[in-house]
Amino acid sequence: MKKIIFTEKAPAPIGPYNQAVLVGNTLYTSGQIAINPVTNELVLDTIEEETKVVMENLKAVLEAAEMTFENVIKVSIFISDMGNFAKINAVYGSYFNEATAPARETVQVACLPKNVNVEISAIAIK
Repeated sequence: MKKIIFTEKAPAPIGPYNQAVLVGNTLYTSGQIAINPVTNELVLDTIEEETKVVMENLKAVLEAAEMTFENVIKVSIFISDMGNFAKINAVYGSYFNEATAPARETVQVACLPKNVNVEISAIAIK
């Protein structure tokens, strides 16, 4: 049985999807982009700030499922420019313990929703 996870501390879905779905002990999050959940505005000032907002949105979804980044086992990162990889990776890495960091892929894509520069989704286990 699946349980829909929703929090007002992360951007509301803008289509036929949910912020996350919990199936048993496994949480599948939707991709998060840099939308401020309070103002509903994009935060694109710098790639570092954009990545931080993405990670904070992901954190809020994890917390709504009573999890933390320690529960994350797999991450998918989509970026519009591989030239931003180092800056994105530095911010991303600050949310994880390197010794227990999840598996991950990072891919460059042609375009992301709302023309953002980074989108991140995760799978976590309770």
